[in-house]
Amino acid sequence: MLLGLVGCPSSGKSTFFKAATMAEVAIASYPFTTIKSNHGIGYVKIDCVDKDFDVKCNPNHGFCIQNKRFIPVEIMDVAGLVPGASKGKGLGNQFLDDLRQADVFIHIVDVSGTTDSEGKQTENHDPSKDVEFLEDELNKWFFNILMKAWKSFAKKADIEDDFSKAIVKQFSGLKVTEEHVKNILAKNVFPKKAGMWNSEQLMKFASALRKKSKPVIIAANKIDIEQSKENYEKLKEKFPAMVIIPCSADSELALREASRQKAEPLAGSSKSQTKAGLIEYVAGEKDFKIIGKLNEKQKLVLEKIKKNVLDKFAGTGVQAVLNYTVFELLKYLAVFPVDSANKLTDSKGKVLPDCFLLPKGSTALDFAYYLHTDFGKNFIKAIDARTKRILGKEYELKHKDILEIVTR
Repeated sequence: MLLGLVGCPSSGKSTFFKAATMAEVAIASYPFTTIKSNHGIGYVKIDCVDKDFDVKCNPNHGFCIQNKRFIPVEIMDVAGLVPGASKGKGLGNQFLDDLRQADVFIHIVDVSGTTDSEGKQTENHDPSKDVEFLEDELNKWFFNILMKAWKSFAKKADIEDDFSKAIVKQFSGLKVTEEHVKNILAKNVFPKKAGMWNSEQLMKFASALRKKSKPVIIAANKIDIEQSKENYEKLKEKFPAMVIIPCSADSELALREASRQKAEPLAGSSKSQTKAGLIEYVAGEKDFKIIGKLNEKQKLVLEKIKKNVLDKFAGTGVQAVLNYTVFELLKYLAVFPVDSANKLTDSKGKVLPDCFLLPKGSTALDFAYYLHTDFGKNFIKAIDARTKRILGKEYELKHKDILEIVTR
């Protein structure tokens, strides 16, 4: 699974990326700070199942804080998109090529209206224009790909299986499936013969295919700035069908930096000691606890974040965006594998060491294959750690299942 961060230059994409991943990236208030795409690991958060069993988990990947389990997901930040990108303007060609493998787009919008669609400083810019142009550019991207081979297969392809296969082949590398195509055809009226489609119908199909295969969620960034709340409400009114979550990537980054443990050199030694952060903060929560000594500037920054962001929006929104994207938009499930359903351990005795994300509709057999090909080939049964029920290969996984896979 790959989450792609998209948006205009200077909208706060790189800040959002760093806040979500704590990766070292270039952040500046000028267009095209990001030239090459940045890849990093962010985390989605769930209530850990260890609390249900009164045990302490020991994660191999990700981490667990105060019974909140953080599961890794890959995030990509690409160059800012400007109007005309689908025709190669700005870094358009590189931008679109970078996004081929993304499963979903998180559109970072500067909801404060202080930057325009090209990333230049301004006043009273309408953020809805950024949403409209990005949707338009993405749809044109799919339309251009469709048109490159339309004449060659439209003459011989009926709107049946052959047509779906031809479309998937044309969009090879963009994670388009036959199910996507068939779903669109079932919900829309198109001519039975592909050769009879006009340009309007082709654009309608391309747009629907893009929305189905690469959905978009909007992160209304810089929500703490004056005018942002008003613009945010206007966005919700103008795009009622889209998911729009208010966020402040700057605030999230500041909180994570303040809570991060740091290695400092010991006096007169080459060794280092770990120093606790200034605050205790769990990503996605609506409060923090001061545990270190703050200077006046740090106090003012944290007070401002608390008053203007956390108290008003119950969090900075960064974690909320990631969680909604994975669990609601893409509909993934978090599943825990164990070697012993009774002890909740792996073969080495570690408690609940792993938690993996699988698409909704996955079965116990799918999970076995996900863990290892041999587990899938030699699958006998699964055991539910909660109920100790025996589950067959057709069992459909549920969110936060804990399963032991039994093989030959």
